[in-house]
Amino acid sequence: MAATLADDRTTQKGLRRSVIAGSIGVLVHWFDWAVYAYMATTMADIFFPNQDGTASLLSVFAVFAVAFFVRPLGSVIFGHLGDRYGRKKTLSLVIISMAAGTLLLGLIPSYDTIGLLAPVLLVVARIIQGLAAGGEFGSAAAFLAEYAPAKRRGLGTSSIEIGSVLGFLLASFVVWALHTTMSEAAILDDGWRIPFLLTVPLALVGLYIRLKVEDTPEYRALEELDTVPASPVTEVFKSNRRQFFQTIGIETFMNCTFYVVLVYLLTYQEEIVGLHADQAALLSTVASLVAIALIPLSGAASDRVGRKPVLLSAAVLLMAGAVPLFLLMRQGSGSAAFAATAGLAAILAVILGTHSATVAELFPTRTRQSGLSMAYAIAGAFFAGTLPYLNTWLISVTDDPMVPAYTLIVVGIVGLLTVLTIPETKGTDLLHESDKPSGERLSAPLD
Repeated sequence: MAATLADDRTTQKGLRRSVIAGSIGVLVHWFDWAVYAYMATTMADIFFPNQDGTASLLSVFAVFAVAFFVRPLGSVIFGHLGDRYGRKKTLSLVIISMAAGTLLLGLIPSYDTIGLLAPVLLVVARIIQGLAAGGEFGSAAAFLAEYAPAKRRGLGTSSIEIGSVLGFLLASFVVWALHTTMSEAAILDDGWRIPFLLTVPLALVGLYIRLKVEDTPEYRALEELDTVPASPVTEVFKSNRRQFFQTIGIETFMNCTFYVVLVYLLTYQEEIVGLHADQAALLSTVASLVAIALIPLSGAASDRVGRKPVLLSAAVLLMAGAVPLFLLMRQGSGSAAFAATAGLAAILAVILGTHSATVAELFPTRTRQSGLSMAYAIAGAFFAGTLPYLNTWLISVTDDPMVPAYTLIVVGIVGLLTVLTIPETKGTDLLHESDKPSGERLSAPLD
């Protein structure tokens, strides 16, 4: 078995295929998610035309949050399937479900055509997407962590977030192209559907690649040892409660920063800073490019110096930099907005490059996908998913445009306190003691 694990991890073709398989579904998922957020003002006009500007925007973000509230259910379903029947199966099921929800969203008639049924169908589509999203991160993180060599696990799992930011980059480019090549009337007519319908061919490519990969070496080791869990979700709460709550803290830290910088910031720059839609979309592209450049460096740094130092540095930077960067953004010049956006994206990238490996290493293989999926979904549902709505509401109530900076400081504190509680996990063996049959010891971790 040891030789097989080593062969799987040193075959460049196998490693390359596993990285693509793990990250392409994440790309599709976040492309869908980002398009909806980036087109929030357009979606408000399409599905909630009878409300005033702020109310309709709040309605769009409320529907945005609905998808997060069903994520925990999706995480239970796909987490159980992944730990019980293997990572490969859930990787394929997740991408099919996500594509189905987005296709439905892209085909919904407008409010002017079918009335109240339009926002109802919008909610249904977002629920389908939310269920799929509940299983995406846990599936991809468990898969990539278990395929990556121990000495390069931070770098290997960072490709998950490269995929997610590439999804945002592609979404921002498509939205920018839409606004620069079509009139507002044409976009409101049927042009808004184009980005959502682009998901179908992307998902088909992703499904093809995921069907071609083998399951992970660690999961196959569980099968050989006959230690595949019968009830992994129950086992998480019985044996891995501490790791579960630590993961919720780390994923709240990551997700909230992610949604402010790559989702909410575009709307903020349009509505509060006063930038034109195409300028805001271009700045979002800048944020994505900065993040893509720095994410693998962060992952590699965590392989060298450890997960905790990198994440603690990110938390301190977020707490110290949030207010100055938002003040800079509001100066009114393009260069100031550019610098502020790039600064926030750089801090986010430090978190993104390290969090996946960190949380994957906390759990044993038996419950890794269930634990990661559920913790990630809860963090998204109760904190990150509601943050765009909360920021919009608080700004309207307090008339203080610095609200997002204050929320990021709170997020940084959550990250700092959580990371201080976890052990250093760099390079640890992913087959924990609980993965082994009673009385049996496995070979040392393989690089």
